[in-house]
Amino acid sequence: MSHMLIFGMGYAASRLAERLRARGWEVEGTTRDGRAGSIAFVDEAAVLSALRGATHILSSVPPAQGADPVLARYGQAIALAPARWTGYLSSTGVYGDCGGAWVDESAPVQGRRADRNAADAAWAALRGDMRVFRLPGIYGPGRSILERIREGRAHRIDLPGQVFSRVHVDDIAGGVIASFAGPPGVYNLADDEPCSQNRLGEWGCAMLGAPLPPLQALDAAKLSPAAHAFYAENRRVANGKARRLLGWRLHYPTYREGLGAVLD
Repeated sequence: MSHMLIFGMGYAASRLAERLRARGWEVEGTTRDGRAGSIAFVDEAAVLSALRGATHILSSVPPAQGADPVLARYGQAIALAPARWTGYLSSTGVYGDCGGAWVDESAPVQGRRADRNAADAAWAALRGDMRVFRLPGIYGPGRSILERIREGRAHRIDLPGQVFSRVHVDDIAGGVIASFAGPPGVYNLADDEPCSQNRLGEWGCAMLGAPLPPLQALDAAKLSPAAHAFYAENRRVANGKARRLLGWRLHYPTYREGLGAVLD
């Protein structure tokens, strides 16, 4: 039986786990607290036991406090584990600000967060069977512009020419699964139509019959530091490599199909 061990059962990883269990896989995952049905990240004996039995290993844990906690604690054990497939969910933030240009996996790693850049490189070099998935903004059920509009948290920022890429959470799961039969390497998993955050909000408001938020200057919007930093980068993420080498096909090729599914 195929057996996946996932470090960090967050939003995207949990959706992947659901898909794999439906296919008859055994899936174990670590959490900070070892809640019911999971392994506590700090329970070293249990984690090492799971690593010895896993055919597939995935980390979705981002760097924290300047370092990758999974690599720091279990990197050597993962490097020596008998698994036949390993993967890491990284971020397209490693490309940094590209002035709105298209970027593929050959683009230089120059993101503003050195720890994220370092983790991306360290995972890519850890094993010969490693797949690194660089992800843009993730959305899906319970986590989309529709929820922000309903809760009055949506913004329209006056930044002409600003564009972002995004991907539906179920298309991330589809990309990971497609890679089981594909070659190791670094892959962007993004949809086909980057667009401005304003366009996304306008579409969402039209879907819900809600009024548009006021158009504001960036500094007037009183965004969180993380949200403010989001607007400091501008790029379009190309997905052709995953299509060619993995045979990945998007179920939600644009935000229109993806948000339609969320609303349904």
